[in-house]
Amino acid sequence: MSDSKNEATANNGQYGSSDQMKRETELELSPEEEDIVAKMFRLVGKRWHLIAGRIPGRTAEDIEKYWTSKFSSSSTAC
Repeated sequence: MSDSKNEATANNGQYGSSDQMKRETELELSPEEEDIVAKMFRLVGKRWHLIAGRIPGRTAEDIEKYWTSKFSSSSTAC
């Protein structure tokens, strides 16, 4: 019985929730991390795994989500 409950919880997390989406878009980096991301992006482009390798505790997914949330919204504004 508890397995069903755990499955339901896992499925909700797997498909995403508003809380999860909010957390992902609110990823905050320190000024030093932002500087590293910007410099590395200029050097290697969208090779997120290489950029993340320079910042301990950050994944390639974290870096990509940060970059797209910070820079793609301003480019879509009219």
